[in-house]
Amino acid sequence: MKKYFFVFTLFLMSSSLSFAQSSTEQEIKKLSMDKWQWMADKDIAKLTPLFHPEAKFVHMSGTWTTARELEIIESGSIWYKKADVHDTAVEISGNTAIVWNRITLTAFVRGADVVTEFTVTEVYQKEGQDWKMLALTFSSVRDTHEIVH
Repeated sequence: MKKYFFVFTLFLMSSSLSFAQSSTEQEIKKLSMDKWQWMADKDIAKLTPLFHPEAKFVHMSGTWTTARELEIIESGSIWYKKADVHDTAVEISGNTAIVWNRITLTAFVRGADVVTEFTVTEVYQKEGQDWKMLALTFSSVRDTHEIVH
């Protein structure tokens, strides 16, 4: 009987641990999706506290800082009009979260709409109660590219 109780207890503990991870993964996934909408809306008020002051942003045309990324979004020199997210994977390690989104991005760049397939890698770190984005990297891929889960 003690053996069954022990196994049952282990099962409950592992279930609650995976639920907690799942909850954190869902929180990060929602934050990532919200970020795409805030970028489309050029909502600097919501993006500023999300982006860590020392974050780096890697695009097809260069790498820049948080201040420059916010300036680009606010000015509309790159307008992230719409990110169609096809697949998302989230991994949590301690207070760090990595998100991979396979997207089709419609952006207004240099006077024209451009549609590009990307896998976007986002790195977040928990600071107090808030998640801060440390890195955002766009990797151009084919539409057949799959994220490994």
